[in-house]
Amino acid sequence: MAKLLVVGGGRMGEALVGGLLAHGWAGAEEVAVVEPLADRRAALTGAHPGLVTLESPAPGVVDEDGGAVLAVKPEVAEGACRLLGTIGVRRVLSIVAGVSTHRLEAVLPEVTVVVRAMPNTPALVGAGVSVISGGSRVRAADLDWAEGVLSSVGTVLRLPERQLDAVTGLSGSGPAYLFLVAESLIEAGVLAGLPREVSRTLAVETMRGAAALLAGTGEEPAALRAAVTSPGGTTAAGLRALEARGVRSAFLEAVLSATERSRNLAR
Repeated sequence: MAKLLVVGGGRMGEALVGGLLAHGWAGAEEVAVVEPLADRRAALTGAHPGLVTLESPAPGVVDEDGGAVLAVKPEVAEGACRLLGTIGVRRVLSIVAGVSTHRLEAVLPEVTVVVRAMPNTPALVGAGVSVISGGSRVRAADLDWAEGVLSSVGTVLRLPERQLDAVTGLSGSGPAYLFLVAESLIEAGVLAGLPREVSRTLAVETMRGAAALLAGTGEEPAALRAAVTSPGGTTAAGLRALEARGVRSAFLEAVLSATERSRNLAR
């Protein structure tokens, strides 16, 4: 009998499984993954020997004190929840974008609690950040359980569900914004005459170091930016070019647009 049933063996589902096993949350035999595609099941068991994979969930597969993670596409989330309800799952942690706890609770038995979460893709390397929100039936112990699951792949915060659309726009979509910055920096380095591999190393390590400095010092981003910007220097010239082209405004609009899209998905 599994401590955790992961419904969906895609990238996020596998990232979570890998994090749980790497951090000793459970042994491979204590986690089961429901994945309808045979080739994905084979890939999962190849990557994680001993992992239980199932084509569909069955009664008795989850321990009474355990629960299920819902890691499927939004259009099949409610159907998957109905199935979880029929096999007696008492806790559901949903990482499905844009599907509210209210919608999932409506198709589950009254004894089943729902915690909704928004993780992001750096969870694939154990460096994600997730926000969890409890549904109407959740107790403190349920949030502790959900946090214990997601903390295996990064940092976990707790916020009211009404703020999850903004979380989606910022941290959920945020890695893509930063990947675009990295892509642009690499191309700029090549344009300036650097070999592509050198340019890539410089861009990636600069982003890694800047993030570590920001997290490690606790300084505000504006203060760190000012510290590296000498009057009339090279950084000042570069920042002037970025501000002239509305980069700050573009990031604001990106987060707000993604937030609004998340709200629309929930309707």
